[in-house]
Amino acid sequence: MIRTGLRWLLAVLYGVAGYLHLAAPDPFSSIVPFWVPGPESVVFWTGIAEMLGAVALIQPFSRRLRQAGAWGLAAYALCVFPANINHFALDMDRENGALGLAYHIPRMFAQPVIIWLALWTGGVTDWPFRRR
Repeated sequence: MIRTGLRWLLAVLYGVAGYLHLAAPDPFSSIVPFWVPGPESVVFWTGIAEMLGAVALIQPFSRRLRQAGAWGLAAYALCVFPANINHFALDMDRENGALGLAYHIPRMFAQPVIIWLALWTGGVTDWPFRRR
C-alpha cells in the first residue's frame, strides 16, 4: 500500500515537473551547465522523458513497462544531477544567495533517495526491504 501510494506520488510529481519543463522552460534552461549543448532542446526532451516515465510508472497493465519507467526516471535523476549542482553554484554566487543552502543542501542529499525511490516504487528493487 505504501509502495503504491509513493509510486503514484512520484508519478504525479514527475508529471507536473515534465509539464513545467514544457510550459515554462526558462527557469530550467537557465540552470543547464554551459557545457551542455542546446539547453532549450535538453529541457524540452527532459520534460517529455519525465512525463513518459510518470505514465509508465502508474500504468496498471505491464510490470515490465512500470520497471522500464522506473529505470528511465532513475537514469533521468542521475543525468540531471549536474544541472542541480550548477543551480547550487549559480545561487551561491549571487549576492542574496537566491534559494540558499536550506534548499540546495537537502536537494543534493535527496537526489540519491529520488533515484532509489523510482527503482523501489517501480518494482525494480526491494532493497532494503524484503518482500514476504
